[in-house]
Amino acid sequence: MTEAAAPVAATVAGHVDDVWDAEILPALERYIAIPCVSVHFDPAWEEHGHLERAIDLVVEWARARDVAGMTVEVARLPGRTPMIVIDVPAFGGGPVDDTVLLYGHVDKQPEMVGWRDGLGPWTPVREGDRLYGRGGADDGYAAFASLLAIEAAQRAGLPHARCVVLVEASEESGSIDLPAHLRALGERIGSPSLVLCLDSGCLDDRRLWATTSLRGLAGGVLRVDVLTEGVHSGEASGVVPSSFRILRQLLDRIEDSATGEVLVPELVVDVPADRVQQARATAEAFTIAEHFPFVEGARPSTDDPAEQLLRRTWRPTVSVTGVDGIPPLDRAGNVLRPTTAVRLSVRLPPTVDADAAVAALTRVLTADPPSGARVTFADAHGASGWNAPSFAPWLERALDEASSASFGEPARTFGEGGSIPFMGMLAEMFPDAQFVVTGVLGPGSNAHGPNEFLDLPTARRLTACLTHVLHAHAIRG
Repeated sequence: MTEAAAPVAATVAGHVDDVWDAEILPALERYIAIPCVSVHFDPAWEEHGHLERAIDLVVEWARARDVAGMTVEVARLPGRTPMIVIDVPAFGGGPVDDTVLLYGHVDKQPEMVGWRDGLGPWTPVREGDRLYGRGGADDGYAAFASLLAIEAAQRAGLPHARCVVLVEASEESGSIDLPAHLRALGERIGSPSLVLCLDSGCLDDRRLWATTSLRGLAGGVLRVDVLTEGVHSGEASGVVPSSFRILRQLLDRIEDSATGEVLVPELVVDVPADRVQQARATAEAFTIAEHFPFVEGARPSTDDPAEQLLRRTWRPTVSVTGVDGIPPLDRAGNVLRPTTAVRLSVRLPPTVDADAAVAALTRVLTADPPSGARVTFADAHGASGWNAPSFAPWLERALDEASSASFGEPARTFGEGGSIPFMGMLAEMFPDAQFVVTGVLGPGSNAHGPNEFLDLPTARRLTACLTHVLHAHAIRG
């Protein structure tokens, strides 16, 4: 950082810290208390009103900000979850014919079991620098941080281009309502040259991390029906095939249970050489497996740190995330159950076409059912991943300078294992845009799981980084 730039960075950091402490933190605590799970997990979301409460909270906070020329509205489409649209004109001589798009979401994953004593999904708890509760880090903070970054630029007298902040409410359901909103808002949004997404993660809290790729997602409910009703296991077993055993056979068609290797060719790609090299470089300083809460004696599927990174970014995986048809242990009688169903979450390499993956999974799982059982793959859905374009020189410099100003270390890049369907959609809509995908989900933050927390110092520093990137975008040559 130059000597001349230091006072501006201090002004930005000071304003960001003040607003985070006095205004964002209380708002996030109110937000965490709202059980606004995504539409996939709450089909009656309109009746329950939780998503509307979250939307109202963000809108109320946004409208109270001191941002020049800002408009805040809620876009609504029949049968769709709402979307917050915040439009801020260019400031301080920034380009009026250019747009920066900033993105976040307010919907949440469901509760999940396993929260430790004193914590809960809808109970905001602050312990030191951590704010616990569902959705604070994934990614309720994003709307607040995005708007504060713009406000901090204006407070410091830094020019920025026109900014459009979109806050959706279906991301945790695969952004199923987002395409309709983007189509409706397409002319208004225009063609952004920079997209900032705050829904990703970081490998540590010592620098700004930019995500270079995101996995896609294919999912559905695999169900096996053998009987019309349960029967005595002593009478029927050995004659009637177990629905659970048939389910195991079907899963063996798509995954090697010994290695975890996915066996469906449409789901596998050759990893680009540059991403392999990036994984090796990152692995020299980070071993990702060290950040997961293994029980004593358990170990990762590979001890190679670079391969660990590639397996969570460029290798497909199959996970069973839910089960139906199996009673809890204390209610498990001697009954051969008629049905077993599991929800599959299949992570796809960034460049795999999700529609082709879903079609391949459906075909492989339902063809020639063992023992003539009734096999269905319902609620099949997918969202393609994303592989980032190379950073323009101005953006690469801006990320390093912003990270150095806020964290004291230059930025780094890595591939993320999660999915943000929004990125694939925007990459198709705006093929010439630069993308900065970042976030606060560091080691142990545990998005989607129990004990999710937001690291507050990281969130503050990331907010300040966004301000510097907005300024760099406005003055780039």
